[in-house]
Amino acid sequence: MRRRLLLVLLLFSAAAVTAFAVPLLSATATERTQRFLISRTADLDRFAALAQQAETSGDNAALVDEVTAYVALYGEPVVVVDARRQPVAQAGLTADDPALADVLDAALRNQPAPAVPTIKPWSTGTVVFARPVGTGTRVAGAVVLRASLDRAAGDVMSRWLMVLAGALAAAVGSVLLVLALARWLLKPLADLAVGVRAVAAGERRAHVPERSGPPEVRELSESFNRMSDAVTEAADQQRRLIADASHQLRNPMAALRLRMDTLSGQVKPEGRRVYQAGVAEFERLESLLDGLLALASAESTATEVAAGGREPELADLGVVVADRADFWQVPVPPAPQVPILVRCPESDLAQVLDVLLDNGLKYGGTVRVTLGADRAAGVGWLQVTDDGPGMTAEELSLATERFWRGRTDQPGTGLGLAIADRLVRARGGTLELSTADGLVARVVLPLEPTL
Repeated sequence: MRRRLLLVLLLFSAAAVTAFAVPLLSATATERTQRFLISRTADLDRFAALAQQAETSGDNAALVDEVTAYVALYGEPVVVVDARRQPVAQAGLTADDPALADVLDAALRNQPAPAVPTIKPWSTGTVVFARPVGTGTRVAGAVVLRASLDRAAGDVMSRWLMVLAGALAAAVGSVLLVLALARWLLKPLADLAVGVRAVAAGERRAHVPERSGPPEVRELSESFNRMSDAVTEAADQQRRLIADASHQLRNPMAALRLRMDTLSGQVKPEGRRVYQAGVAEFERLESLLDGLLALASAESTATEVAAGGREPELADLGVVVADRADFWQVPVPPAPQVPILVRCPESDLAQVLDVLLDNGLKYGGTVRVTLGADRAAGVGWLQVTDDGPGMTAEELSLATERFWRGRTDQPGTGLGLAIADRLVRARGGTLELSTADGLVARVVLPLEPTL
């Protein structure tokens, strides 16, 4: 966005500077050309008037003196001829110069001289001016003046340099203004982007400055800060709910369990079946409570980990897998030659592995655990494979949803895979489920960061 905004504003500024600089350059050159023409035309008119007087009086001394003084002062040659092309006064030019033949013919025929092109800084050479001498339609001679363009071109160059310097200053000012405007507009948006990333990372009460940028952006910043406070408050309430549920529900459940255990010996035979059903429901409720608290704890952990407030804990994948495999009495995989340290606490990794092994044994019967590492990709992995019926594609897409159960003939709450998925994702890993002669559950976790 910054590049696009700068590009648009800079193009607009360049167009604006060009829009005033180009016409100004053209006007400057045109004005200097007009002054050049007016000056030389006035000189020709004076020489023509003196030539007319010389023809009337028969004395051309004044004309000769004026021509000589002009050429000496300005260095531009002049020749005055009569109607028969005979020189009357000349300095620096001769009437028989072949380059003047066409000009003299046109002037003696009282034809207008060709237009002088606009003088530019790179214009060089000379321009020949001619004017007939006489009154009315009677032509008594002609005046020819060869004027140099160098001085006029130099004036145009100096003025163009001034215009270009002004345009450059205006361009620099425009660039500075554009940069300041872009910063004023985009700095609050950049702060908002940083704040959004901070909230996404779990940072508590991530605020952005509210007193910079346009009013609309300031209002958006205020709304963002309120949202950040609301998110933090929601996270705090979630943690308080977990703590309250853990304390407030555990004690009544423990008391109820104690009473049911005490009641066990006093139940009459005819009420035994109802009592056993009540115990089963109590155990299901207890399991459900444990699962909900574990899931809430996993989601709360994900928020805390994302906040980045503490260094990631490490676990030796081989050690945890060997310990849990031994506990569940499944074949223990060979220990890796090099320890595989993953960024996940041992307790969370053990809980994930317990869920996968419990599911594998419950629905499969035979379970095999493998592990390894892809150090080029910076990840370690473990895989639990069972020989059960596996899952369909639809079931695989629903397996990590809360309370979803593929089979209802087995005890469970439908929270195990959801808890495992949340714990793994909280540590930047993935839980991948697939079917290949049974269910394959693959956990991928980032390795210990290398320096």
